[in-house]
Amino acid sequence: MLSFLVHEMISFTLLKRYNRGNSLKRSGYILMTKHEQIIKYIESLSVGHKISVRQIAKDLNVSEGTAYRAIKEADNQGLVASIDRVGTVRIERKSREQIENLTFNEIVKIVDGQILGGKQGLHKTLSKFAIGAMELQDVVKYLTKNTLLIVGNRSDVQMEALKRGSAVLITGGFEADNEIVEYADEHDLPIISSNYDTFIVANVINRAIYDQMIKKEILMVDDIMIPIEATSYLDEKQKVRDWNELSKQTSHTRFPVVDHELKVVGILTSKDIVNEDNDKSIKSLMTKSPIVAQLNTTIATCAHLMIWEGIELLPVVSNSKELIGMISREDVLKTMQLMSRQPQIGETIHDQIAKQINMQDGQININVAPQLTNQFGMMTKAVYVAVIEEALRYEVRKMKKSEVMVEHIDIYYLKTVQIDDVVQVEIDTLDIGRLFAKFEVTMISGNQTVAKALLMCQLLDK
Repeated sequence: MLSFLVHEMISFTLLKRYNRGNSLKRSGYILMTKHEQIIKYIESLSVGHKISVRQIAKDLNVSEGTAYRAIKEADNQGLVASIDRVGTVRIERKSREQIENLTFNEIVKIVDGQILGGKQGLHKTLSKFAIGAMELQDVVKYLTKNTLLIVGNRSDVQMEALKRGSAVLITGGFEADNEIVEYADEHDLPIISSNYDTFIVANVINRAIYDQMIKKEILMVDDIMIPIEATSYLDEKQKVRDWNELSKQTSHTRFPVVDHELKVVGILTSKDIVNEDNDKSIKSLMTKSPIVAQLNTTIATCAHLMIWEGIELLPVVSNSKELIGMISREDVLKTMQLMSRQPQIGETIHDQIAKQINMQDGQININVAPQLTNQFGMMTKAVYVAVIEEALRYEVRKMKKSEVMVEHIDIYYLKTVQIDDVVQVEIDTLDIGRLFAKFEVTMISGNQTVAKALLMCQLLDK
């Protein structure tokens, strides 16, 4: 009876779409699709609730295929997570500020661990980890809720950690006592066992957190997208006159075109309707199968697409291709320029290379620090490419006051460079225009040429 009521409630839910003059409103309301109904239903479930394709299909009276696709999108949106030997469960969606926090389920994968107990709590995130290498009275000072205690075969410490709301990671491949496992299951506090020792486990977890911090600093479409409620779009059944009215209301000259399911099917710009009759259908004039972006698309990728394809507007779509927002070329470029001036929490290889660049007598020099070499003390091909790119960015910013995006690189000569060497980088401009430029880069070490490359680049004006 309950599932029937839930189904009836969701099936007749009306979703209001505010869209400034858009005739798609249909008197201000449209019915949610079955896909949207399932997503809304999943959002309404409590954190930790188990979800199955069969149960969703039964509760909402939809096909298992529809239920499966909706659950996959909920996974991509961070609403659910698949946990080994547990299944799919509703989780708390991570905000941008929480992205560096790992879940206990992610920890299991990182340390090649085995779940001993508390499986229902694997979706929770840890705020910090502590190492139980002290006396019990000292260890408990560092134990709080959402802490992960890394400890060996010490039952007393394990139990005290659980009593304080901490999860436990047992190193050395040891098992946990039955009493401890039962307590963990009762309170949904994960107990994980790993064959690695404490030092290795702490290092791999620390590295994973560091990697997450770098990801947090990489801007995605989700960070700058204008949501659909604040944007304007057209329906494929509308006419040219509808475009004219919407353009007058918004002062915009390009709009995405959607079908009856709100899926993006085209783009219509002022160039497409020049000298066209007001009664002509926009479906016959629009550019079909337009380039679109998704929430997890990086801003750098969008900049590349917009400049290379010469487009000013990118619709943002969900995994089911439904319009959820838009980004403009102006917003993308402003964001990239702003981020280039921001300090990074986690350093990438490009950050480390940039630190090694210095100018001497007008020459770009790079010191081959240990961070730029492999286990044999030699620069790898990937570092060669990164050095060339960073040196080029340094030079272009100096002479053009622009940002540069490498479109194509062809390294046609390469020799080894070892640790502590100093590499001079010479850059020759072969051709330069308003949007594109071609460069030849030569790297010299010890009066010998060690690399030569040709690059085609996009120039991003500030």
